[in-house]
Amino acid sequence: MRTGSEPVTARSALRARLWLSVWGVAWAIVGTAAFAFAGRPGWAAACGVLWLVAAVDLTVIVRHIRQGPHYQPGRDVPPYAPLDEPPARRPPRRHPPFRPSRHRHT
Repeated sequence: MRTGSEPVTARSALRARLWLSVWGVAWAIVGTAAFAFAGRPGWAAACGVLWLVAAVDLTVIVRHIRQGPHYQPGRDVPPYAPLDEPPARRPPRRHPPFRPSRHRHT
């Protein structure tokens, strides 16, 4: 059910983002070193910029995790305020009875 408050109550998988960011930092370090040793300064600089971006992202993610439930509520906190009364249920749809075809398929 959509409540219209998804941007306010949206949750992020911070632990998954943390590990993906660590993975990105590790590969950026390896890429920077490999391209620097290979004599490719342009690619080494590109990997260095990627390293910087991943390190900043890692810092932001760690900061959000340390803010605790205020920023990232746990699984026991509902993503939206519960409704006062449950929504009305529609009766189940009735399908017409099955009638076999009069034509024979040969």
